[in-house]
Amino acid sequence: MLKCREWQNCTKVSGMRIGKRGVFMNKKVLVISSSLRKNANSEQLAASFADGARAAGHDVEVVSLRDKEIRFCIGCFACQKTKRCFMHDDADVIREKMLHADVLVFATPIYYYEMSGALKTMLDRANPLYPSDYRFREVYALAAAAENEEHVPQRAFSGIEGWVECFEKAKLAGTLFCGGVTDMGEIKENPILQEAFDMGRKI
Repeated sequence: MLKCREWQNCTKVSGMRIGKRGVFMNKKVLVISSSLRKNANSEQLAASFADGARAAGHDVEVVSLRDKEIRFCIGCFACQKTKRCFMHDDADVIREKMLHADVLVFATPIYYYEMSGALKTMLDRANPLYPSDYRFREVYALAAAAENEEHVPQRAFSGIEGWVECFEKAKLAGTLFCGGVTDMGEIKENPILQEAFDMGRKI
């Protein structure tokens, strides 16, 4: 059971909540789950993070890359002038959501000590954001893997951090890793889900 101590008796005013603790700004949070497996462990990390952010009063949307049509970036750089990709598939829709989010959250399984191919392809296709007036300032990375050693997610998190560093107004605000989970749904009773919830609640 995920637990959270909520703000009490809050009044919502134009994107803010006013309560006993003062003024709280609602954030638009976009969580992108990149595992193509149903009931994936990284997907459940993403769901717990999203639940925490919702419990804190934020506007949260979770997007799964499963069943999405996302073609490879061809490196034409036309998007640097037009601020959108000439390929109008699901990546174009997701990139638009990324543009208007205050917080981005990327959840990935670890494949060969790296992020999933689906997430890497999506990040490449988000290239039109670079010349745009993007809104996001905080980025979080969540990962799950069969192996449990500390080094396992480092390359994946480094790759995500490299993407974030291309956006001067944004920062990698936090990472969370759960190792030792292989089968679908194996993470279900893992206390790391509470950590993901708490991370989402504190953004």
